[in-house]
Amino acid sequence: MEQNDIAVGLDIGTTKIVAMIGKKNEYGKVEIVGIGKSRSLGVHRGVVNNITQTIQSIQQAIQEAEADSGQKIKDVVVGIAGQHIRSLQHSDYITRPNPEEVIDAEDIHSLCNQVHKLVMLPGEEIIHVLPQEYKVDGQAEIKEPIGMYGGRLEANFHVVVGQVSSIRNIGRCVKSAGLDLSAVTLEPLASANAVLSQEEKEAGVALIDIGGGTTDLAIFKDGIIRHTAVIPFGGNVITEDIKEGCSIIEKQAELLKIKFGSAWPGENKDNEIVSIPGLRGREPKEITLKNLSKIIHARVVEIIEQVYLEIKNYGHEDQKKKLIGGLVLTGGGAQLKHLKQLVEYITGMDTRIGFPNEHLAGNNDSETTSPMYATAVGLVMNSLETSKSSFQEEAVLKEPEPVPVDEEGEAEREEPQVQVEQPKPRKSIFDKWAEKFKDFLDNAE
Repeated sequence: MEQNDIAVGLDIGTTKIVAMIGKKNEYGKVEIVGIGKSRSLGVHRGVVNNITQTIQSIQQAIQEAEADSGQKIKDVVVGIAGQHIRSLQHSDYITRPNPEEVIDAEDIHSLCNQVHKLVMLPGEEIIHVLPQEYKVDGQAEIKEPIGMYGGRLEANFHVVVGQVSSIRNIGRCVKSAGLDLSAVTLEPLASANAVLSQEEKEAGVALIDIGGGTTDLAIFKDGIIRHTAVIPFGGNVITEDIKEGCSIIEKQAELLKIKFGSAWPGENKDNEIVSIPGLRGREPKEITLKNLSKIIHARVVEIIEQVYLEIKNYGHEDQKKKLIGGLVLTGGGAQLKHLKQLVEYITGMDTRIGFPNEHLAGNNDSETTSPMYATAVGLVMNSLETSKSSFQEEAVLKEPEPVPVDEEGEAEREEPQVQVEQPKPRKSIFDKWAEKFKDFLDNAE
């Protein structure tokens, strides 16, 4: 298998680091060929706080994935989250020198570039500039302006911003682990790619990714990303509360949560008791499952209410912004028993659990279709998409050399101009910042 055919997603989370290797099969579905995971020891709430430990955890996950797939990993697409992430809406425009020519990818490029030059708060940097709707000479609600005539090209943008130091630390860890960073993607966007269907994005949907250290939110409407937020609480604070409330060690608290935890206290009877072995010959502790679910319930309600506040800030009660698709829960925390019912009760919105099998090939291991791997699957998909578009561009530009291509490749050569233009909008949105970031890291050395 050639290096071009495979893509690697690296999900650097608070509780685990996952390296996932995937490739496209003949039906266009993603086939996972290798997966490696390790405990994340140097990350707190999505932010690196111990470089050495994070590098070791990354290397361990990568080695496991390489052994699983028989592939050598060179470059990765990394997901970024953490409490330092924020998003904002911004409008910008360019005046075209020649309105008699049609709008092309280059115009959209320069409009996105202009937004990248926005002055941020000290220590912040733009991660993504995502165009929403365009206006051409005052005509609104245009989704694709390429090919139209016009002098003034305007757009609304969703701009995702993060802390420079946190982004650089992740880049440094990846480079020190002996890997190249091919792109950086916001984790809620990657998860959304993996678990949401196009119909849901059109109808209006909010994705809630409950991770170990953070809960990520991404809202889509009319097929466009409308709002993103990172809430600095996740499954770890639930474990912490169980540990404190039951006076047990963290390992036991985590096991209790996974095996017996429920977000709905009414589910458990008072006489259901679980016995926890005592430390070093001490007496075992007896914990009622009702108490356990009360502790979990209190913290989960807090997290969901924070997320719901963000959804209200977006304005979902407005008829135009209504989320017909409701809510989709994913991430490791989404596996908590009765969470779906609790979320529906608090928000009054339709809810489902999101599994990343929408775009996966049918022969994949059932483990990879667990909600906890949604971000990693999304990163692999993003990597496959961007590498495919840049590979197409290369194939067209290297015209004289007879490169081995399929029938589609030959068709590409007949109309080289169209082919060069096609990938550019995608590149301007998802890849441009990654290229800039790679230069930034190289210069830092």
